[in-house]
Amino acid sequence: MRFSRTCVPTLRETPSEAEAVSHKLLLRAGYIRQLAAGLYIFMPLGWRVMGKINAIIREEMARIDAQELLLPVLHPADIWQKTGRWSEIGDEMFRLRDRTGRDMCLGMTHEEIMTWLASREIRSYKALPQIWYQIQTKLRDEARPKSGILRTREFIMKDSYSFDRDESGLSQSYRLHEEAYHRIFERCGLKFYQVESDPGMMGGATA
Repeated sequence: MRFSRTCVPTLRETPSEAEAVSHKLLLRAGYIRQLAAGLYIFMPLGWRVMGKINAIIREEMARIDAQELLLPVLHPADIWQKTGRWSEIGDEMFRLRDRTGRDMCLGMTHEEIMTWLASREIRSYKALPQIWYQIQTKLRDEARPKSGILRTREFIMKDSYSFDRDESGLSQSYRLHEEAYHRIFERCGLKFYQVESDPGMMGGATA
């Protein structure tokens, strides 16, 4: 398609609800539009950028022999109940019931589903290590969505999981991910800092 035919709805003025600089620029350049608090539409240019970023991610994950898959957004409650996080997670989880009355939720993270899958499909330690990842929609009922697309209620996230034989293997997988993320950020032209953080209820010691 010719660029002249592309929908690029630029704005002369910055919308009053935009506070973060990145949010203002994305709105004015016609990359995104806000549907409601924490909910955004990616316009054609914004979606093209997203596609290019995802392509870089896929190339770098392939370099560490990671395999891409896609997990469902809708999760049965029983899997979350087994890990205890169904009751530990508060109002930020979207919960619902299907027409049969079965408790369900919308995925805010996918550790439960990924480990459920691995427990059924990895039948021997000889199959390890395995690195599985996805680029999928996540949903969290943020109390105060802010900063444009940085903290939203619905967002696209790349999450990766390694299954290893031992602690040494886990350390190796972590190092591979670390190097892959460095290359991704560098290829995107981003200045970044690596810091230690508390994963909280998401992930574990090496999350």
